Amino acid sequence: MTLPVIRVLVVDDEPAIRRALHPPLTAMGFDVIEVSRGEKALQVLRTENFDCVLLDVNMPGIGGLETLRRIRVFAPRLPILMLTVRDGEDEKVRALEMGADDYVTKPFSVRELVARMRAAVRRVHAPVRTEDEPLEIGEIRLVPARRSVTRRGQAIHLTRKEFDILHCLMSRAGRVITYARLLTAVWGADCREEVEYLRTFVRQLRKKIEDDPARPVYILTDIYVGYRFADAQMLEEAQAAANDTSAGIEAGAGPEALHGPENSHVIGHA
Repeated sequence: MTLPVIRVLVVDDEPAIRRALHPPLTAMGFDVIEVSRGEKALQVLRTENFDCVLLDVNMPGIGGLETLRRIRVFAPRLPILMLTVRDGEDEKVRALEMGADDYVTKPFSVRELVARMRAAVRRVHAPVRTEDEPLEIGEIRLVPARRSVTRRGQAIHLTRKEFDILHCLMSRAGRVITYARLLTAVWGADCREEVEYLRTFVRQLRKKIEDDPARPVYILTDIYVGYRFADAQMLEEAQAAANDTSAGIEAGAGPEALHGPENSHVIGHA
């Protein structure tokens, strides 16, 4: 099946990043437009339609975060992914709190970037769910009206707070939810700094829904930022990767077989 063309605006002041992104994204079916400053991005977005924006945080001029804030004034649902640096946890959190859909950390692989962009576009076009509509992802089924959770058809007993955490994450599957936002949603604004308290509850929740809590496939950690619940596509990709790795090991394949050109295409190295 042919995937629909995604029109993406790449906003980055580094010519090397733009040059590295354009060929692989175009080859994978994206329609890529480039600008180097936030001011220009705002002009273009007011006159042209895009499916997604890839926005660098650290740029001269108004900068990525201010550009994000201004875009959200006139395009509240446009998928926006931020390009951040590895040690920019504060910027990641600020971007997410300001309305970014996701982020990618430099250096990044094209495969990771494309997966994140497609997921963000997919979410914005997904049917709007009612608050009480059951959620089913992988083997986990959550029914808000009954406050019930099952896995493989078997009931799982959750405390009230564990259920609220799971509901918050599953209802936004695929998106990272910052610690502060999750704490506020479940405990209230007065508890938005109690990260260790939240981690304790997440550890208990993982013990109840994961096969191996030490290697979770459902509740994933974005280090220093928050948690995200894997969506159906992420679960499929994780399973496919696991199958490919197992097949390579059983066949005695070398590293090249497990890390092909697409996976090794990394952008953003110093």
